[in-house]
Amino acid sequence: MSSPVPAPRAGAKEWLGLAVLLLPTILLFLAMTVLFLATPQIAADLKPGSGQLLWINDVYGLVMAGLLVAMGTLGDRIGRRRVLLFGAAVFGAASAAAAFAPDAGLLIAARAAMGVGAAGVMPSTLSLISNMFQDGRQRGTAIGMWAASVSVGVAIGPLVGGLLLESFWWGAALLIGVPVMALVLIAAPVLVPEYRAPGAGAPDVPSVLLSMASLLPIVYGIKEFAKHGPTAVAFGTAGVGLLLSVVFVRRQLRLAMPLLDVRLFADRTFSGALGVFLSSSIALGGVYLLFTQYLQLVAGLSPLESGLWILPAALALVAVSTLSPRIARRVRPAYAVAGGALLSVSGYLVLTQVEAGGLLLLIVGFYLLYPGVAPSMALTTDLVIGSAPPEKAGAASAVNTTASDLGVSLGIAVLGSIGTAVYRAQMPDGAPGAAGDTLPGALDAAEGLPADQASALTDQAGAAFTAGLNTAAGGAALLAALAAVLAVTLLRRVPPTGTPAPPAGGGEEEREEEPVGS
Repeated sequence: MSSPVPAPRAGAKEWLGLAVLLLPTILLFLAMTVLFLATPQIAADLKPGSGQLLWINDVYGLVMAGLLVAMGTLGDRIGRRRVLLFGAAVFGAASAAAAFAPDAGLLIAARAAMGVGAAGVMPSTLSLISNMFQDGRQRGTAIGMWAASVSVGVAIGPLVGGLLLESFWWGAALLIGVPVMALVLIAAPVLVPEYRAPGAGAPDVPSVLLSMASLLPIVYGIKEFAKHGPTAVAFGTAGVGLLLSVVFVRRQLRLAMPLLDVRLFADRTFSGALGVFLSSSIALGGVYLLFTQYLQLVAGLSPLESGLWILPAALALVAVSTLSPRIARRVRPAYAVAGGALLSVSGYLVLTQVEAGGLLLLIVGFYLLYPGVAPSMALTTDLVIGSAPPEKAGAASAVNTTASDLGVSLGIAVLGSIGTAVYRAQMPDGAPGAAGDTLPGALDAAEGLPADQASALTDQAGAAFTAGLNTAAGGAALLAALAAVLAVTLLRRVPPTGTPAPPAGGGEEEREEEPVGS
């Protein structure tokens, strides 16, 4: 039997095209956090109600998560670059509209439109990489850089927001999307090739509607749980979403050309990589929220100072994400992922020992756990995309991105709620105002007290919050350990990247190393 033809290697044009795809990826995740610091200015300028203020921050990620699967599969059907350009145009226009919104209602609508654009861009960037980099080693490196860009966007959001808000009005934090997406619209048609799945038909409209109708309530329910605890609204909306998900799956199994081929989950590599990625995302999502709150509310740092403390960890994550595909050429990806997860476990365990005045220990723990997530993000993403057929890469990338968004939301909901419960248990009965519920409530209540009482209250609230962080970090350590176990049990037979594919019948675990498109 003749040996397989080697996959073509990417050249300078493809690497330039990758740079074009990484810019919007950084931007889309930066957009999730950049407004956090602008909330006080928005509240003073637009006078939104409390519910509107929550929607200004939440509606972007909510809409994006609900549309990712539909947009990813739509790209497979009508063209991935076409959907990318559509998403870039919508995101850029919506960013400009949001920056100059005259009232809260229009700002919410513009942020929702930004979510629509982001849903078109995100899965397209990742799936187009699988077309441009067909060589296994090059694809691994490119996807590692994509994974690093995601974390860079999340990490630098507060820093960029802090820098812009020192010199400009809150809308400047949104306007940065306009030139980035303009560059994508100009450069992508030149540097990024189009791809459409062979023989793809029109998308099944009922499936598109069901995918949105199932994901949106689930994500909304998780976010409601994170903010308000186990309420009827949180469980009711999530329950409706789960029921509709069952209907969605049953419909996909009956269709000859489903919107999302749920049979992909039967592949051990596909489902195992997603399980590792989801566990890691849940752990990081909850602790990252508490970490940033500690920096500002307990340690008393400004938003800009907090962003500067985060920056070295983000740079380390970029370095590890870039090196992870190279390590995976020498050892099995499962062991690289498990090693990174165990590094994260050590960081989470350090956070369990932080005290109210322990900024140094907090930073050490974060600098250990954050780069430890990098192998999981870089290598499992490659495994998810590589284990799916080329014509379904868009749907696979959408599922991967949805898992990330759901993981972060679940982390905030579950670990954030654990931290809040511990805080409330630590605070004495009869604490003034809202001091017994949240740390910001305690800081607000302290402003109206005499100096000695205010100092005692803030010290007590800081210690209670730190105890909540300790407990949540312990839960995150267990999740990171679970990710390591899943990696070595479900992914251990995946060979190092670039290893020649074995003869047919060698087992499902080896398929992901076959070059995409070969």
